[in-house]
Amino acid sequence: MAFTLPTDIENRPVGVVGAGTLGRRIALMFATRGGEVRMHDPSKRAAEDALAFVEENLAQVAAGIDGGTPGRVTVADELEEALSGAWLVVEAVPERLDLKRELFGRLDRIAGPDTILASNSSSYASSRFIDQVAHPERVLNMHFYMPPGQNAIDIMSDGRTDPGVIEFLERTLPRYGVYPFEARKESTGFIFNRIWAAIKRESLAVVAEGVSTPKEVDRMWQINMGTAAGPFREMDLVGLDVVLDIEEHYAAERPEVPWGPRELLRRYVDAGHLGMKTGQGFYDDYAKPEQ
Repeated sequence: MAFTLPTDIENRPVGVVGAGTLGRRIALMFATRGGEVRMHDPSKRAAEDALAFVEENLAQVAAGIDGGTPGRVTVADELEEALSGAWLVVEAVPERLDLKRELFGRLDRIAGPDTILASNSSSYASSRFIDQVAHPERVLNMHFYMPPGQNAIDIMSDGRTDPGVIEFLERTLPRYGVYPFEARKESTGFIFNRIWAAIKRESLAVVAEGVSTPKEVDRMWQINMGTAAGPFREMDLVGLDVVLDIEEHYAAERPEVPWGPRELLRRYVDAGHLGMKTGQGFYDDYAKPEQ
């Protein structure tokens, strides 16, 4: 089924559902061209923290984008408010398939007829959560990494996405400082995440087997690759619970995936050491979160 692409997008908001680590960064990027972004999250604290993050970083990030100018980010208490008039809605909720199925059914019922519905899921193909969607031609994966530092993103059809939607996003998204690459076949982990998953998994295996330590692996990585952080610091930033969820999903599809890396992650998660967001993960030098 064909989809009518949105028009006048400069004067229409973008909705972001979920104000966690990535949701707030997605909102930041879409606020760099003077427009409006509306964030919605059931947690008032998460929404307030996200708004503070955007306000702190927006001017600097917009200044680094060709034609960029700071826009306006607001918090919408109700989902309907976040979606009203939006040309694009990006879902950034936890990696739970049941949650995404229910949410995309609601988004499809509430959003305007020309609103594109995108999922930031890091491990689930959008084809798996469109059961309650009447208009799958406007749904797709749009997976962000960690903007504004990592600005390549994956886009992937749900199997029924109108090709015009993907072409439209390929033209439009670079205006906001993010650069889409299409996964041309359905792929768990899309493109870069599949490669990164192998790096994370082997790093975890080296530590799980007692060959090295997180800090030593990271330091070797920094020296050899010239990066500011290594795999373990990056996993702390994402959240070890999220990393474990992703690994469990890969393992469910690929029985050959080794169990040692997941066991190591599970020990940290069970202890409540989830990384930066809890003040301790593989590293313990983060500011403790306020209670």
